Amino acid sequence: MGGTSLTGVIRRLRPADIAPVSDIFGWYAQHTVVTFEESPRPRQEWAGLSVLLEDLGLPFLVAELDGSVAGYAYAGPWRRKPAYRYTVEDSVLVAPGLTGRGIGRQLLGDLLAACGAAGARQMIAVIADTGDPASAGLHSAFGFTEAGRLKAVGYKHGRWVDTVLMQRAVS
Repeated sequence: MGGTSLTGVIRRLRPADIAPVSDIFGWYAQHTVVTFEESPRPRQEWAGLSVLLEDLGLPFLVAELDGSVAGYAYAGPWRRKPAYRYTVEDSVLVAPGLTGRGIGRQLLGDLLAACGAAGARQMIAVIADTGDPASAGLHSAFGFTEAGRLKAVGYKHGRWVDTVLMQRAVS
């Protein structure tokens, strides 16, 4: 973490980052099927999530580019049942207009490292099959393999969407 490259700096979320993180997610919620949320989450929910993840010892990272939040990544519990406590689900989003620059790659790499340091053993990615292979390709590049597909489980923007489950050992 804290690495620098042409794409920027990856660091832990700070309270001032909640607003831009919320804005990035809100754009995807309103304009895409990447998330099955249909409206932006209130900022207080993001603040609550950051506290929960901190309490669980799980990472919430942001990519900073030219002083602005260019994307974020976090790992949350895969399921709430105790036996799943070493399995996490990732979430990685890059600000609209900044995709394709390696920011997602940098975020996911640092997220995996931080999850390993936190004691996670498995990471699950739940990827909406939008027809764009970018997210699945990113995860494949980090050694994730397809673990399953759920057909037509989400309905958004007038269409049914599958999800692809991908999995990778963290440590």
